[in-house]
Parts: sequence; structure tokens; C-alpha cells
Amino acid sequence: MAVIAHIVGGLGNQMFQYAMGRSLSIATNQELKLDLTSMEKYTRRRFALGQFDIKATAAASRDLPATRKRSSVVRRMQQIWRSRSPGRHVVEKGQAFDPEVLGLTGPVYLEGYWQSEKYFSAISDTIRRDFNLASPFTPPRAAVLNRIKSSNAVSVHVRRGDYVTNPHANAVHGTLEPSWYQGAMSRMAERMGDVTFFVFSDDPAWARANLPETWPVIFIEPQDDDLDAQDMHLMAACRNHIIANSTFSWWGAWLNPEPAKHVIAPLNWFKSAAHIEKDLVPADWERL
Repeated sequence: MAVIAHIVGGLGNQMFQYAMGRSLSIATNQELKLDLTSMEKYTRRRFALGQFDIKATAAASRDLPATRKRSSVVRRMQQIWRSRSPGRHVVEKGQAFDPEVLGLTGPVYLEGYWQSEKYFSAISDTIRRDFNLASPFTPPRAAVLNRIKSSNAVSVHVRRGDYVTNPHANAVHGTLEPSWYQGAMSRMAERMGDVTFFVFSDDPAWARANLPETWPVIFIEPQDDDLDAQDMHLMAACRNHIIANSTFSWWGAWLNPEPAKHVIAPLNWFKSAAHIEKDLVPADWERL
């Protein structure tokens, strides 16, 4: 008796998949397991949830539906197992929130991205605890944290990477222009007063060349140490947030538990009109 969440993608996507599985596992009083088989073959990103204090174990081969296996022998074994322990293989229907999923009972295998806080808003405190860091900040990041705590800090996330280099990713997501950041930073400064912007980016050279420095701006250099969850928590430690069309900065803002925080998100999350995101950005975040 378990809820099994299929994990694939970057850290932000993995967090949505975990949060959906955790929510359903608590609602149905079942163990949560993570299917990591896709991550073993996913070359662009690594499994990163181990940086957090998550409450889940890796699913064994015998736990997985036959449709996730290649070997005919294994498929047959899985078919026998499934006949003895019936469960549902639920594939996400679309990008909009699907309330029916939260009503599922019994063993469930979840496959999708589940990018909406509506799937886990009822246990938001639990999800934030699960996403506490498993290890202390590295010394350089601890120094940044001290600067954040001593200022009226606003995180700014600039997401580029494959949004620029990969034609498909660019066609789906697109990138935010310097003028958008200028407008968002101006609006945040008008609203919050004497602010200091902490800029996080996978392309710091572009950020330095294109973001305005009308106000105090501190550029955080990315570290090549596979501890990007610590950078996310630095973002969450800021009082307010300007996020990109990125699940990484979405979580950086959402993990901040303060109800009075102000978040500015892009009006158009996707460049492609074929993608729907009406349930992705929380209703109390400002769209620009």
C-alpha cells in the first residue's frame, strides 16, 4: 500500500512531483515512494531531492507498474504483482489543476508534473518542513544569508540556460527581457522602499550586463557543487521576490512562509500559447 511518484526533470519539477505524492500519501495514510528510474537515464538533470529532509524512500523494481519496465520477463512479473495488489496508474491529464486526483484512494502511481500549489496547499507547513535543508549552508552561502538577513532583501531570479540554447525549450518557455526586470524592480522598490536586490542566475554575466543597478544590487555567483537547493533557500530567506518563468524560482518564493511577502511573477509564464498555466501561479502573487 503506497503512493508512488514518478520523478523526472530539474529540482523545481522534482519538488512538485514530491509534493503531490506527499499530499496524497498523507490523505490516504500510505507510504510515499519515489520512482527514480527516469532520473537514471535523464542526462540534463540529476536527482536532487536528497538535499532536503524529505519523507520518502526509493521505489524498488517490484513496486513499479509493468508499463514502466522494458523487459518482457519483468513486465510479466509486474502484471502478476499488479493482479495481486491492485492500484491505479494515474497520468496527469493536462496542466490545469485536477481536483479528482486528490480524491484517489488505495495504491496509486502518479506520473506528471502537478505544477500547482492546490495539490498540496492543505499541508503547506508539512511540505515546507520536508523541504528544509538536510545539511547546513556552505560558508560562502552562510555569508550571503547574513547579508540577506541584515537588509530589506528582494530575490531576483534570472533563468536562461536551456531557455536560450535549446530551440524547443525557447519555443515553449521563452526568456524575460531586461525591460521586464526593470519594470518589476521599479515596482518592488516603489512598494517596499529601501530595498536591496539579490540576483540569482544561471547566466550571471548576462544578468550583470542587463539588469539595472539603480538600487543596491548584489549578484550571487552560482556554485558548481550540486547544492542548488541551498541557493533556493537563500532566495526563500529574502523578504520579497521577483521570479522568472521557472519552477526553481517559484519554489524559492513559495518556501518563504511569511504571509505578507510580495511576489512578482511574469504575466506570461509560457511563450507557447499551447501551454496553460492558470493554476501554476498562486492567486495572491502579482503578475506583470
